Amino acid sequence: MPDVAPPRQALVLGTLILVAAVANLNLSVANVALPEIGRAFDSSQTMLNLVAVGYSLGLAASVLYLGAFGDRYGRKLLLILGVSLSVPACLLASHATSDVMLVCARMLGGLAAGMAYPTTLALIAALWRGAPRIRAIALWSGIGGAISAMGPLLAGAAMQRYWWGSVFLLTLPLAVVALILAIRCVPAHVNESTEPVDHLGGVLSVVLVGSLVLAVNFAPTPGAGAAAAGLAVVAVAAAIAFVLRQRRAANPLYDLRIAARRTFWVAGVAGVIVFGSLMGALFIGQQFMQNVLGYTALQGGAAILPSPLMMTLFAPYSAKLVERRGSRFTLLAGYLFCLLAFVTMLLLWREDVGYWRVGLAYALIGVGIGLAGTPASRSLTGSVPVRRVGMASGTADLQRDLGGAIMQSLLGALLTAGYIRSITKQVQEAPQSPEIAQAVVSELQKSFASAADTAQRYPQHAAEIIEGARNAFLVGDRWAYSAAILAIALGMALVARYYPRHAEENRLLTSYQSEDLAAPSPARDAS
Repeated sequence: MPDVAPPRQALVLGTLILVAAVANLNLSVANVALPEIGRAFDSSQTMLNLVAVGYSLGLAASVLYLGAFGDRYGRKLLLILGVSLSVPACLLASHATSDVMLVCARMLGGLAAGMAYPTTLALIAALWRGAPRIRAIALWSGIGGAISAMGPLLAGAAMQRYWWGSVFLLTLPLAVVALILAIRCVPAHVNESTEPVDHLGGVLSVVLVGSLVLAVNFAPTPGAGAAAAGLAVVAVAAAIAFVLRQRRAANPLYDLRIAARRTFWVAGVAGVIVFGSLMGALFIGQQFMQNVLGYTALQGGAAILPSPLMMTLFAPYSAKLVERRGSRFTLLAGYLFCLLAFVTMLLLWREDVGYWRVGLAYALIGVGIGLAGTPASRSLTGSVPVRRVGMASGTADLQRDLGGAIMQSLLGALLTAGYIRSITKQVQEAPQSPEIAQAVVSELQKSFASAADTAQRYPQHAAEIIEGARNAFLVGDRWAYSAAILAIALGMALVARYYPRHAEENRLLTSYQSEDLAAPSPARDAS
């Protein structure tokens, strides 16, 4: 493949990374504010999970559909619309008057990111070729991941001086600058498709992802079993309908023939797990540091600095490693560091843990994401024809956003289940158990923030309540870390078993490109 790069490539790539930064920052800023949001609205742990995952949910549910829109109607147009919509979404979230309104605002922000974020990778794949594309993706992935991990620090700094809603305003200056640069610098109509968009497939993809994520979130909630089961049934039905539609559609939204390629589906699944582990670590870790260790919002945000630092340092090295050793080796190396990070959390994070153990876990996961991000994204974009690169960029975003939504939902569900079980057991074993009103028990079971509010109303028992809530949180987070370790181990096994080694990977990618160039598009056939 000849090396190709656009004119003013540094400026174009910088603009695309800045646009991605708007989406990446919004992914993680809510995590730092969750304890304050919980106190402000007396939210349950499930509601806090939805606040955290709402942005990823809106993004993950829309990226496949919107990626196809960009391929057909203009990637630059979609980029500009997405950045523009992010402004009112941030304002709405920052001034939300209820946790339900906040979740809706977060989902709207995710929809805006669904327009802009996948388009950035699609444009990289359309404008760059060969080794320059690998390096561009490495910078996009590494810097984007680092910016996402920087979100808690910036959010913590904002909360030191302002109210919790200020964390959702952090991206406004970036959005304005990104919008101006996108209008002036990003090329329009580069290798775009003329095929019609599969709207029915797009709607089914939205229903599938949305119902799946919500089902996982509601599963551990007392009294929400019927809703979780119903959503799960909807997700299964939508998945079946989506597959049938994609098999029969003349211009499928998601070409299953391409998706069946080993360099595509293995990288896609592997990315879901590895990027989801980052979001899960940020989500659980922020609550652990503030609720259990007593960190302030700023201290909690600063505590994760080793993660973005390691991502930034290792992303360029990842590009070189992919060229020398292949995507399989680089993915497995990244997975190994992510596995070590969660083992550190499981074994070393306790109520009296010193910061070095917290920082070590975040440094390890930063190295893991820095190594794994490039091969995961590069394998997807290299496996599809350039006119359908929106499918690859949509899948790459699903790696981050569906992975983040599923892992945050799964880890949050286990955290909730472990917390509720431990609190219930502690109440039952307490000497004064018969005297505790059911309403008080329900408040204790909702979340750590709710338990803290209850402690303020009963100062004579405050120390016992807070200690019990901390112990319950530690039970829940151990369940969550154990699940993350299992997921990462399964991902490693998948990559080791099915992803091709370096020489075979290069051969397959070359054969896919030749096959796609030789095959006329359906639109040309129809004409």
